[in-house]
Amino acid sequence: MADMTMKETLPHTLASPPATIEIRLSRPQQLFNSLDPSPFHERDLDQDAEDYLVDSADEFPLKKPLTLIIHVPADQLPPGSGPNLGQAIHNYFEYRMNETRRRLKFFFRDGRIALMVALVFLLVCILLRQLALAVGHGLWPQIVDEGLYIVGWVAMWRPLEIFLYDWRPIWHRHQLFAKLSRIPVVVRTT
Repeated sequence: MADMTMKETLPHTLASPPATIEIRLSRPQQLFNSLDPSPFHERDLDQDAEDYLVDSADEFPLKKPLTLIIHVPADQLPPGSGPNLGQAIHNYFEYRMNETRRRLKFFFRDGRIALMVALVFLLVCILLRQLALAVGHGLWPQIVDEGLYIVGWVAMWRPLEIFLYDWRPIWHRHQLFAKLSRIPVVVRTT
């Protein structure tokens, strides 16, 4: 009972403040790709800005709350008519999150296809092994037997690699983009 009371009284003291990512700009347009003709709130981020934001966010655990603070000179943000930098950043990272989700979907589809091909190949190798052992005895049938056994299992390497290891970095990137698509953005004038 004492533990329960302690947990009920401490959550506000255990919650740490959000970590901050700060970026200083000489003008708001510096954050975006200058060659993108889209309206301001739909523009792509500049590659360097995206890399900085993603790498900075990746330094913290996914569950750690973050806040993005953008410092802009006061003369670059007219009162009341400045661009909504937060919405533009959220839109961009939501797009990147959806793009990564599609990539992961296609990656698993390719993994399923590779798994089916590898299983069929393994089955063929097992059947050929049985045939090699039924045809004769001696060194050569034994070499063919062992070779087919090894080759059959090596064919399983790629599907197993996909389903055990390769999807994790893509999923992490998806989670990171999801976090950045909801990050609170504070614009401060300098």
